Amino acid sequence: MPKKAVVPVPKTLGEAAQFLARIGREQRAIDWIQSNLNTKVEELKAKAMADAKPHQERISELMEGLFAYGEAHRDELTDSGRRKTVEVPTGIFGWRMTPPAVSLRNVRSILEYLESLGLRRFIRIKKEVNKEALLKEPEVAGTIKGVRISQREEFVAKPAELEVEVVTPVGRRKKASS
Repeated sequence: MPKKAVVPVPKTLGEAAQFLARIGREQRAIDWIQSNLNTKVEELKAKAMADAKPHQERISELMEGLFAYGEAHRDELTDSGRRKTVEVPTGIFGWRMTPPAVSLRNVRSILEYLESLGLRRFIRIKKEVNKEALLKEPEVAGTIKGVRISQREEFVAKPAELEVEVVTPVGRRKKASS
């Protein structure tokens, strides 16, 4: 069993006070080191963001150009809409729909209206609108004042050597609205 290091022990109250003073100095040194590290990290983050900005701008321009090409040739690229994705040797690009989403204005009024129509299946027990139920019955949901179901299309590009996709919103398409 390794021996424990011998640590100094104060012998008087005065020495104990000196230990406390030294502990304070050591902690301030640690705090300064940590503060210095945080400052350097923030500086590095700022520099990285500045260095990345021209790349982001080029990606944005390239995505805009790729989208313009895709839109101009969409029918031939998607076999008249039978496919959503175009595969080329360097990756894929194409279109996809986001899941439908419900947005609500004046929830209290919607709740009262749903109750008056006997559409309790669209109301959760804790008295909030059940968006999932509205999504299951968009034709009924579209007749309720203040309820709008929307969906948007995205344009997607995924370089072959990367695990990430670059996604650009294309626009909104309303399914049902009131």
